[in-house]
Amino acid sequence: MRNILGSSQTPEVLGRCPVCSSELTVQRLRCSSCNVALEGDFHLNPFNRLTSEQQRFVEIFLVARGNMSEVQKELGVSYPTVRARLEEIIAQLGHRPTSDDAAVQAERLRTLQEVESGALSVEEALSRLAHKE
Repeated sequence: MRNILGSSQTPEVLGRCPVCSSELTVQRLRCSSCNVALEGDFHLNPFNRLTSEQQRFVEIFLVARGNMSEVQKELGVSYPTVRARLEEIIAQLGHRPTSDDAAVQAERLRTLQEVESGALSVEEALSRLAHKE
């Protein structure tokens, strides 16, 4: 079967409604080998709820084995951007940091952004971060 893009590959399952962004459910599953079909309301796993861009990030992160510098190089973005995207995905998967963790992470992110913009030296940032631990 051809999808709307003209490709013969089966399109990916969407986890979010393209109109209102609500979570989608699957109502029919079919075996491509024996043609048996199951009907009902099936919920997607949390990773299906991620956008295509977020799924790509997760794939890059896993291939890089969590090495943020490698992810940064692959995506061509700054460390604070990589960190922010990772935090966004963690939240999207339903894992919320405690308020203390969120505050510490936000302060670290601000410090890194100040270094990136040149408003803070690396030495000052290291000193600031050491006092927060």
